[in-house]
Amino acid sequence: MSGRGSPPRTRAGRARQPRFVRQLPQQRRQALIDATIESLKRYGHDGLSIRTISAQAGVSVGLINHHFPNKNQLVAAAYRHFNSELVGGLQAAVARAADSPRARMRAFLEASFCPPNLDQDALAVWVVFWGLYRHSRLIQRVQRDTYRGYVRLLRGMLAELLAQARAPHRRRPRRAARAARPDLRLAAIGLTALLDGLWLEWCLQPSAFKPAEAVALCEAWVEDLCRR
Repeated sequence: MSGRGSPPRTRAGRARQPRFVRQLPQQRRQALIDATIESLKRYGHDGLSIRTISAQAGVSVGLINHHFPNKNQLVAAAYRHFNSELVGGLQAAVARAADSPRARMRAFLEASFCPPNLDQDALAVWVVFWGLYRHSRLIQRVQRDTYRGYVRLLRGMLAELLAQARAPHRRRPRRAARAARPDLRLAAIGLTALLDGLWLEWCLQPSAFKPAEAVALCEAWVEDLCRR
């Protein structure tokens, strides 16, 4: 055997371990983003600094400055990643659901009220991001982008549900159908507000209601919308 790919060995016959593993720039950036989120969970906004992040990531301050010009850009990148993980998890839950609008909506709601979304540590991170919103244009930009994507996702699922609910009544006059149809944009915004409010209330006071009850409240709201 050639032994190609085997690690070099010392005189004692033991494999010599590399002193460090070089990461690609994107991997290093992601590690710094993860360290920022973990630091926010542990220390909150007041304890967040480049030094605490570098300690959490196990890297030098200089390496952070190499990838991110300042703390604001690093925090904004962490906020974008945190939002992307949330929406990505919800989309994955919807994709795994049975092939019906009702099943997809239920999967979305159930995923919204279970870990990792329903988590008090996550609340600590969100509170920091929300507190920075007024003072950071970067955070504002990320918030606008992610909010639009979230509402767009809900709007699409609500459109499917309404189309299914109205399928037996397609022969009624077009004008009447248009008049009775709810505004999907406002409906998605309303459901988003309900989801956010229940999520925040549970994180602050978990004994107030069960996650399954939150799902039931949202489903009742959606059912009422479909009956209009």
